[in-house]
Amino acid sequence: MLDPHEADELPGAIDPALRSEIAHTTAAALVHQGRATADPDVVARLVALVETEGLDVVAALWSDSAPTTLPGALWRLYVLREWVRRDPETVADRYRQGTAAVPVHDVVAGVAQAPGPADVRAVADAVLSGVYTGDLDVALERAGAFCRVLAAGAAFDADRLDVVDPSGATRMTLGASALLRTAEELEHAARLWRAGVLD
Repeated sequence: MLDPHEADELPGAIDPALRSEIAHTTAAALVHQGRATADPDVVARLVALVETEGLDVVAALWSDSAPTTLPGALWRLYVLREWVRRDPETVADRYRQGTAAVPVHDVVAGVAQAPGPADVRAVADAVLSGVYTGDLDVALERAGAFCRVLAAGAAFDADRLDVVDPSGATRMTLGASALLRTAEELEHAARLWRAGVLD
């Protein structure tokens, strides 16, 4: 067994302080550059960051960041968009189910009535575009509201699944809980941005 000092001396792992600095620097640079341009092609490239660079690259940059930081908030937005992009049918179905339970959040999220896969993809892109072209706090609140509606839809799915697949229902309930936590984190990040302390 290595003592903590010897473990810190092993090559390969990035120092946590350096990792945090890299995360904050890259997130701030992306947001600053995206907000400084009026070029829609630049914004489109920033929205499609995961598609061009890969989720692993973005995860290496930001996934360890606290949700109360800019890189942590961006990580959550990009993961949400990637889920919508990869499984828009499931997302649209859960969103439709959740709208009755949380209608106010449905309005804030701004998704079309009875959304289909293309509608939820468009909203995920619009939310992430809002980071670079609109008010960042509004983009974070929209994403939070979107997650709240999805969490309600996932909870309804879990209730129906409970009879035929209890373990699947448990997994889905945990997923709904995680979505709700993400919604709260995004909404908190929006408040921090408004207060000028989301770094």
